[in-house]
Amino acid sequence: MAASKLFGSIELLFIKFFVVTIIFCVAYKSQSIVESINSYKETEMSTKHIFSTNFEVFGKVQGVFFRKHTEKQAKLFGLRGWCMNTSQGTVRGQMEGELDKVNEMKNWLETKGSPKSRIDKAVFSETKEIPDYTFKAFTIKR
Repeated sequence: MAASKLFGSIELLFIKFFVVTIIFCVAYKSQSIVESINSYKETEMSTKHIFSTNFEVFGKVQGVFFRKHTEKQAKLFGLRGWCMNTSQGTVRGQMEGELDKVNEMKNWLETKGSPKSRIDKAVFSETKEIPDYTFKAFTIKR
C-alpha cells in the first residue's frame, strides 16, 4: 500500500514536471516567434525601396472629381505626392512609394479614375528609385 502511494506521488510529480516543461517550452517558443516576427518587420521596413514617377492623365478629367479620387486612391495605396489640374485640361502629378503600389496606382490612373471621368491616356515618366520620401502625404495642388 505504501509503495502504491509512493508510486502515485512520483507519477503525479512527473506529470506536473512534464506539464510545467511543456508550458515553459511553449512560452519560450512563442516569445522566440514574436521576436523573430518583430526582427523581420524591422528589417523589412528598413530595406523598403521607394520609387517615384510623374504622371499626366488626358481625357475628361477636370470637373469630374478626378483629383479628389486620385488623392483618395493614392492614400489607400500608401503613396505620397501631389496632383493638380493644368490649363490644358489634363491632370498632372507626382507619386512616390513602394514599387508595387506605384504600379497599382499607374494602372488605376490608366483604367479607372473617378466615376464620371473618361481617360483617353495616361503618360508616366520613368519610374526611378529615390533614397527617401520627398513628400509627407498625397495632396491636391490648386
